[in-house]
Amino acid sequence: MYVEQLYTNCLAEAAYYIESEGEAAIIDPLRETEPYVGLAAERGAKIKYVFETHFHADFVSGHIDLSRQVGAPIIYGPDATTEYDVYNAHDGEVFKLGKVSIKVLHTPGHTPESACFLLLDENGREHALFSGDTLFVGDVGRPDLLDGKMSSETLAGMMYDSLRNKVMTLPDNVILYPAHGPGSACGKNIGKETISTIGEQKRFNYALQPMTRQEFIGKITDGIQPPPAYFFEDARINKEGYDPIDQVIEANRKPLTPQALRDEVKNGAVILDTRPADIFEKGFVAGSVNIGLNGQFAVWVGTIIEITDRLVLVTDPGKESETILRLARVGYENVAGYLEGGVNGYDQKLDTVHSVDESGVIPEIESGATVLDVRKLNEWNASHLEGASFLPLSEFPKNLSNLDKTAPYIVHCGGGYRSMTAISIMKNHGFTNLINVYGGFKTLEKAGLPTESESVAL
Repeated sequence: MYVEQLYTNCLAEAAYYIESEGEAAIIDPLRETEPYVGLAAERGAKIKYVFETHFHADFVSGHIDLSRQVGAPIIYGPDATTEYDVYNAHDGEVFKLGKVSIKVLHTPGHTPESACFLLLDENGREHALFSGDTLFVGDVGRPDLLDGKMSSETLAGMMYDSLRNKVMTLPDNVILYPAHGPGSACGKNIGKETISTIGEQKRFNYALQPMTRQEFIGKITDGIQPPPAYFFEDARINKEGYDPIDQVIEANRKPLTPQALRDEVKNGAVILDTRPADIFEKGFVAGSVNIGLNGQFAVWVGTIIEITDRLVLVTDPGKESETILRLARVGYENVAGYLEGGVNGYDQKLDTVHSVDESGVIPEIESGATVLDVRKLNEWNASHLEGASFLPLSEFPKNLSNLDKTAPYIVHCGGGYRSMTAISIMKNHGFTNLINVYGGFKTLEKAGLPTESESVAL
């Protein structure tokens, strides 16, 4: 028996490869098929099944393309209705894979069709649970993604039963393999580890502690931030199907002259610059939004940019196809093309951003600049600069309306990635005096500036 977690930091997403006696199964694959086909070929195995834990909202799954390519059936649990061929397993159904087996556990709660897959070893013992978005390390899946079709409270009640009747009855030594890790918006506050055990979660996961159904519903529905708007579109795509990824990349990979780029922008296109922040700041096409490939690119694209927007890309040379693929992972396929030659091929003056390190922060503050903290709520609550204003990037640009566009602002996040995204958006909304902080909040602490902790109601 061989199990491998294929973790993608960009999406905080985990797919899984399971193999026994030359037969393999894939659980929750990403849009591209190469990692799974390549791994099976390298190990001399044949992919027998493609399992899906639920209709993913945060990414477009690769199940359809992978099934087409390798000839393996797509298997969902009960209650999954699609517009393409799948096999709906019944609760408790067992699938043989070499000398091991995979048992389907219907665990509604995150969504009605959610299922976990229990791996039984060569002796029929419970070995590992692939929990999808039902159970994470330190958290559970959010129950609010059906867009009004079913209430959060109803789904939370279903999750209470699923966890206590299906998951918590498993032996403590069963390995837990969740679908997401830290940074995913599919949970409220997922722990930093991507693997655990059922026993560890029984001890430390707040949602698995003794409580009544009503107490549980209250805990998991309290404090959930609104999901990115693209979640509902991705769930629809995963139900209805999509074009093959190779066709998407080919259709979107078109070189654009500077004038062609400007023409697209005049017609409403958004310029997305995917270079790292410290390169972007030195020169970029005016009007660009910076979301670097070197961070949680897909998550922030889905949070900041409308999925219906037409995009024109500015990338490091050679990164065009990677950018298009990573956009397609979250359903962003309306790409007009990319600036040929990158910014070096642009024929007009480039814009820049001013950044400071710890030695430059204090003089700017003493000169009257306001500090804007664009991190997440839990980061702000843990510690923030005294006197700073909290404007989470996930709320941009609607939380900018009360700011003076001519006043000086020092913008920071945790490390410098999100602050550059924030500044690029602010510049596009008429702000003229913006300063980025290299290294983010840690730089402010190193500068000796006073901090405090408190809760802020959004």
